[in-house]
Amino acid sequence: MNTADLLKAIPPATAPATPKVRWKPNVTVAALIERDGRFLLVEEETSDGLLLNNPAGHLDPGESPLQGVIRETLEETAREFTPEGFLGMYMSRFRRTRTGEDITYLRLAFFGSVGDADPTLSLDDGIVRAVWMTADEIRACPERHRSPLVLECLESYLAGQRYPLDILTVHESVFSAPSYHRAS
Repeated sequence: MNTADLLKAIPPATAPATPKVRWKPNVTVAALIERDGRFLLVEEETSDGLLLNNPAGHLDPGESPLQGVIRETLEETAREFTPEGFLGMYMSRFRRTRTGEDITYLRLAFFGSVGDADPTLSLDDGIVRAVWMTADEIRACPERHRSPLVLECLESYLAGQRYPLDILTVHESVFSAPSYHRAS
């Protein structure tokens, strides 16, 4: 849904019936990697079975999104990721099958390249293997995608969506203990 459609769909503001609770999405980073017309995905064990995902994971405290996507790609594929640009920011909502927990993810997606797999590294817990697939192979199995964002990111990339890495700014305070000052 584009921004204009989203703005039209926003209902008029009404007074909340319950006290306001601060909502915080889960921030993740993901890598979209193409080589010779194939895309690198990971196959991982989940509570819903064996699913496919981009190399991706949660952004850790004290790291920038670039550091996070490099780390996650290495942990899940045993390959060093070189980010070449920012693909976009994506949101999805998910309900856990086992617990019914309602979770929203905010994904920061990057595109780039990887080297060969390092045979001395083991893959992250739950990751069965890294696999190269064509766009058509990925499109053909949406029921095996861990997130609808796997296909969203692929389609954005294939449509030519690209942003420079300097679109992201990370303040130095992210890398050190916070000092006391007024909130922004």
